[in-house]
Amino acid sequence: MRSFAEILEIAVARKGSEAAVLEGAPRPLPPEELAAIPDARWLAQMAKGIFQAGISWQVVEAKWEGITAAFHGFDPGRVSLMSEDEVEALLSDPRVIRSGPKILAVRDNATLIRSVPEGFGRRVADWPGQDFTGLLAWLATEGSRLGGTTGQYMLRFMGKDSFILTRDVLARLTEEGVIAGSAGSAKAMQAIQSAFSQWQAESGRSFNEISRVLARSSG
Repeated sequence: MRSFAEILEIAVARKGSEAAVLEGAPRPLPPEELAAIPDARWLAQMAKGIFQAGISWQVVEAKWEGITAAFHGFDPGRVSLMSEDEVEALLSDPRVIRSGPKILAVRDNATLIRSVPEGFGRRVADWPGQDFTGLLAWLATEGSRLGGTTGQYMLRFMGKDSFILTRDVLARLTEEGVIAGSAGSAKAMQAIQSAFSQWQAESGRSFNEISRVLARSSG
């Protein structure tokens, strides 16, 4: 496995400068700001990622105002108590993406958010970066349709320091011998966590930045 500095050199050679490589890499929020995010915003971002999966993101954006209204502003208390009749009504509501499994997933994730005693944002904020894959596993297991990159993008967009296992990032991880082409097993995720933690220790950079460098060093 190459050092982070060596991978950065590859990315710079491809993109022309370090600034170009890191362009667009978001800065993570401080833990207290992350913890203070209202539950409705967490549920909204989960819902957006779930609805965007497998369809054009632009379609979801165009319908987002109506989706928000249909889901009561994503208030977790209200959404978690949606009756079967309300869910059924949404299946014929033109404001929303009319997918039964996705609609039910939003309700299930409202229940998850309400179940965290210390507050959902607090739990995410306090979850250590050295176990980021543990956070992903928790979301995938306890949440609904939050596995794969859906949970990863949700955390990144909300401000948690995150790596996203896109095709280009996975290609670099494979090239470095971290994984054998797939991130589908617990062993592979453990290896990925170890690699990112090592590169972070070497460079002092965020997972956001490291992920961006890996993506722009391949593809």
